[in-house]
Parts: sequence; structure tokens; C-alpha cells
Amino acid sequence: MTPSDLNAGRIVGLFGLRGECKIDATRLGAEALAAGTIVRVRLADGSQRDLRVRATRMHKGRPLAAFDGFDDVNAAEVLVGATLALDRADVVLAHGEYLDADLVGCGLVDAAGRRLGDVVAVEHYPSQDMLVVGTARTLVPMVGAFVKSVDIAQQRIVVDLPPGLLNDREADQA
Repeated sequence: MTPSDLNAGRIVGLFGLRGECKIDATRLGAEALAAGTIVRVRLADGSQRDLRVRATRMHKGRPLAAFDGFDDVNAAEVLVGATLALDRADVVLAHGEYLDADLVGCGLVDAAGRRLGDVVAVEHYPSQDMLVVGTARTLVPMVGAFVKSVDIAQQRIVVDLPPGLLNDREADQA
């Protein structure tokens, strides 16, 4: 896999006799796997190859995919356990949607342009995603009340944070 590869999921089993694979897909994989898509496959033995998706469909809430050159269950058996990856350039995100890698390295600034810190990671929790800021690893909720704009090209996130969220001294002065 290359650094630009994004995890699309894993082949967890086979379905039927025509080589369809059961996919445990990530959200990106579930949306991007379509007929004609090229996926990078890392097999259980560590070897890699690019495969073209021949067809996809849903079965009981799980995506099934068939790949060119794997036309029956015997041929497709080698794919079970393989991980699937998509090239970053092939992934289309909706407006306001970002990959973790796009956010890491962005600078947090307030409305006046004062730098508050850098995003070092993104954590995902059931209630919302959190930007992890600075060496203190302060968590900033990625919600509209705090995050006013994200400019990936400029690596800049404008925020309006309550006093003390990033700095205890700031809370004492409020």
C-alpha cells in the first residue's frame, strides 16, 4: 500500500458460486466500491495487486463485490482476508467532509487570526469527532459551535472556543 491509499475495508468471506466477496467495508469503501473502480488488494500472504470491481450489490446490509478474473468461488477463495485500499485521488468527499489526514497539520486560529495550536490527530467518539491539538493533546470538539471554517488548502481551521478550552490561564482571565 502507498501513503496515499485509504482503507476501503476487508474481504471477510465468499457468497455464492460466482466469486462474489463479502466486504467488511469502511464508510469510504461502502460508498466508493462500484463497478469499474480499481482497488489495491493486499492478500493474506502480503502480496499486492490492483483489481477492477466487476459488480457490486448489497445483501442483508453487507456489500458484495465481484472482481475481474475471479469468476467462481474457487478462484476468489484466495481473496478472503485481503484488505482493500483506494487511492486518495479516487475518493470524492462531500462539502464539509474531511479525511483525518487532511486535518492533521492544520493550524487552529481564532477569528483574529491568532494561532492557537496545531492539529496533531483526530479522535472519533460516538457523540462527535475531536481535533487533538498540540503536545498537551487538548481535545476540541469538531462541531459548528466551535469550528467556524476549515480551509484544507491553507491548512487553517478557524475556531471560536470558550475561554479555557486550550489554556487554563485564559480561563482565569475571563
